[in-house]
Amino acid sequence: MAYRLPPLKTLRLFEAAARHASFKKAAAELALTPSAVSHGIQTLEDWLGAKLFARGPGALSLTEGGRDYLPKIRDALEIIARASDGVPGRRANGKLTVSVAPTFGLRWLAPNLDKFGEAHPGIEITLDTSQRQVEFPRDGIDVAIRLGRGEWPDLTATLLFNEWLVPVAAPAIAAEIKTVADLDRYAPIRIVSARDDWETWRELAGAPQAGPDTPPARKVDSIIMAFEAAASGAGVAIGRLPLMGAEIEQGRVVPVLGPPRRSLSGYWLVSTREAMARPEVAAFRAWVKALVKKLRRPPVPHA
Repeated sequence: MAYRLPPLKTLRLFEAAARHASFKKAAAELALTPSAVSHGIQTLEDWLGAKLFARGPGALSLTEGGRDYLPKIRDALEIIARASDGVPGRRANGKLTVSVAPTFGLRWLAPNLDKFGEAHPGIEITLDTSQRQVEFPRDGIDVAIRLGRGEWPDLTATLLFNEWLVPVAAPAIAAEIKTVADLDRYAPIRIVSARDDWETWRELAGAPQAGPDTPPARKVDSIIMAFEAAASGAGVAIGRLPLMGAEIEQGRVVPVLGPPRRSLSGYWLVSTREAMARPEVAAFRAWVKALVKKLRRPPVPHA
């Protein structure tokens, strides 16, 4: 029996528009115009004979029918996407989208993409460095490289390397830090997305947690910004090795109260089981594992 289905492309438009509560944002995600998204939604509503969105001045919301329809369509699209990824014997389709943490992408991945291109000239790779949480497979991301402990339910995660943590400071400040009490005279530099990095280092090093007299933390939004702040003398940052070992080797910052401590967190290659079976994802996985093995340096000891 033939399935009675609405135009399938309109379902993708509906899911994206509902997720963003915006035709404009859905259009940006899908590389379309807002008008094209609006017309597609209208086509779907006409086919269903029901309104899915309530359109108001500067506002877009789901109707009761739209709220009921959305999770069912989302599940159906994910089933189709996973089934398509898992077809045995697929040939590489020439495109691969990788979501990557900004510092990893800037320092390790981007400078070596030409080597991936040489090894796999038929694969077009795109890097997405936004720090949003990836939702496989609906975000159009094939594979992600993320910092964490590998605890992602229903996903396949491959550890690339663990982090090693050690406080780092500008040379003049580092020369003044001989004890934890000395350390607590300087402002800790914190990365907003890694709120427990200082607590983790203190626990691993057997050091007491910061006292009430410690200066207020200076907050930044990336690992690179933390190192730049530390190098400028704004405070003390947690050095995350081996990813940022170059700054230590160059002498821009100096480790204090070493040696570096091995963290439970690390960088992981993450995707769905079905996507991992795709030939382009398998090729990237093998290549990036070889890359980090080649580039990885031992932790820089405290001098």
